[in-house]
Amino acid sequence: MYDVGIIGGGPAGYVAAEHAAQKGLKVVLFEQKKLGGVCLNEGCIPTKTLLYSAKLYEYAREASKYGIAVSGVEADFGKIMERKNKVVAKLVAGIAASLKKYGAEVVNKKVTIAGQKEGMIQLQTDEQMYACKNILICTGSEASIPPIKGIESATFLTNREILSLTQLPNTLTIIGGGVVGIEFASFFATLGTRVTVVEMLPEILGGLDEEISVMLRNELSKKGIVFHLNARVTEIKGNEVIFEKDGKTESVTSSALLMSVGRKPVIHGFGLETLGVEIVRGAIKIDSHCRTNLPNVYAAGDVTGFSMLAHTASREGDVAINNIAGYKDTMRYQAIPSVVYTHPEVASAGLTEQECKKQGIAYKIAKLPMTYSGRFVAENEGKNGLCKIIAGQRYGEILGVHMIGNPSSEMIYGASMAIECQLRVKELKEIVFPHPTVSEILKETIFEL
Repeated sequence: MYDVGIIGGGPAGYVAAEHAAQKGLKVVLFEQKKLGGVCLNEGCIPTKTLLYSAKLYEYAREASKYGIAVSGVEADFGKIMERKNKVVAKLVAGIAASLKKYGAEVVNKKVTIAGQKEGMIQLQTDEQMYACKNILICTGSEASIPPIKGIESATFLTNREILSLTQLPNTLTIIGGGVVGIEFASFFATLGTRVTVVEMLPEILGGLDEEISVMLRNELSKKGIVFHLNARVTEIKGNEVIFEKDGKTESVTSSALLMSVGRKPVIHGFGLETLGVEIVRGAIKIDSHCRTNLPNVYAAGDVTGFSMLAHTASREGDVAINNIAGYKDTMRYQAIPSVVYTHPEVASAGLTEQECKKQGIAYKIAKLPMTYSGRFVAENEGKNGLCKIIAGQRYGEILGVHMIGNPSSEMIYGASMAIECQLRVKELKEIVFPHPTVSEILKETIFEL
């Protein structure tokens, strides 16, 4: 008998298993593929490893700007992919070692929910039945494939297959201008692939601050990426993508096609229907304690369909375990950071201008170029960026922070903390920032309010 059975070993599942074991709960984690889930094996880590190689390649080509003479710079696609595989394998092994260290049992088999019996949820593999007081569902998500004409016979890649390429494509068309599509566009364009992005919305990176999205698109266009916005794909014929834009039919042909129009929760194939868990818009509905409509069934991560980010998943898994263990904990989403790991990076937390307007929130804005930071100027020759802070009009509370420029990803946690702790402009002005750091741009910008 187990205190908790966890289905899925991604960022929600393995973090929850570790923390459950640390709290003295008897826990079993089921993962039929590799520990780490999509994030570690087919998403976050492999893509960031590739993007870092691309960034180094770009820095090397621009070294003369910094007084460094470099010649014969080449990108070896095969070795870049080999390093990606090595990094992933190392981290997967690290997760396994950590789970073993804390005493969490791991079962590398497919598991099915067999129903409830005497208040216990029965989880079954081919060989054994596991009785659990509680279960935590962390089955994640999979790539969405839209019903485009010709899709059945089309040869296309998703985030999974594109990470297994052995040769750099000469040309690449990406359907979808969200975070995943834009990061792959940045990587391949930097290495020399001619990239075209076809996006149905008026701007890339829907949901991010529009001003920041436009700035990033302009930067990526300088790398040769061609963007077709307000473009609806109507058909795929072989390696040709046909789309409607401004009332006209256009097309683009390439040697590779990446389908990147979003992800959908995995709610089928493991017996979820035997429990009567409430499903809303194709995702498992949870409350602020990450509990479903059943008192002993919890869910965390992409399967909830809300904030489909690895760090959100980990926190949700932690919230679920804390409540199972008897510690009151509540999931909050107002300060979840988001990062686009292009070059330059984009990072944000909290509300955008568009969201403030939609919610009728009175706000004020301050923004400054990243070049107001001496450290940024020293390390980003000829580059620019922006820091934008949104605060409440009446009380001055920090509502949102949005940045473009390196290293935004390493600074955004500070903005998340300010929003989470409900800091006001006055209080943030009193915080001492280290000098010289790019993070000082936050303080420079806050003094504009």
